[in-house]
Amino acid sequence: MLTPELVSYLGELLGTAILILLGNGVVANMLLAKTKGNGNGLMPIAVAWAVAVFVGVFVTAPMSGAHLNPAVTLGLAVVGKFSWLLVPGYVVAQIAGAFLGQALVVLSYRDHYAATEDTGLVLATFSTDPAIPNHLSNILTEAIGTFVLVFAVLYITGPKFGDAPGSLGALDALPVALVVLGIGLSLGGPTGYAINPARDLGPRIAHALLPLANKGGSNWAYSWVPVVGPIIGALVAAGLWHVVPVAL
Repeated sequence: MLTPELVSYLGELLGTAILILLGNGVVANMLLAKTKGNGNGLMPIAVAWAVAVFVGVFVTAPMSGAHLNPAVTLGLAVVGKFSWLLVPGYVVAQIAGAFLGQALVVLSYRDHYAATEDTGLVLATFSTDPAIPNHLSNILTEAIGTFVLVFAVLYITGPKFGDAPGSLGALDALPVALVVLGIGLSLGGPTGYAINPARDLGPRIAHALLPLANKGGSNWAYSWVPVVGPIIGALVAAGLWHVVPVAL
């Protein structure tokens, strides 16, 4: 019989896999050759990523609290809404789930990957990449977007300071999805709004390991940015969460 901890880890793995399957699935639909959605731009991507968050949170909230993001897990732990003992297992499950979700995207679009010669487009269906490479600016963008997400989640999981169990319930799926939609439409232009270390790192590992024609390099030189930026944003959000009650 599974322990409560293992059920939670399974929930994070399953939820993050769903998140990436639907989220990077729409990116593949927009970018890969000969798909029915090719060339439709940012709006469908932002909407589908919001739906991906909604489904992932709604399905797995009873199992794990549906963090689906190391930055969210970190922010909740820093403010005392989540046990530090569970943080490593959650992060590993989230990265593994992201890898699994990306593998399902590749299976779903296998013929279209074979038909796509542009290695940059192929990589874009796995991980994020800045429109203008500038590590400082890119980190700031990721930090700001993640700050909005984590700060909103802290309020959604408990409107009272120091209250709430630090987990998202099924009814929280829609407001979190709307937050992600807003971040995507408002801040998605510079970096592709990873705002989630697992969302970028798990699929990037998949890109490096899975056999694909025309896949090119995995751009590891940039890979640390969508990890460090969201961590900074989560820490700032958690810090402000502690400061605001004092200021009030």
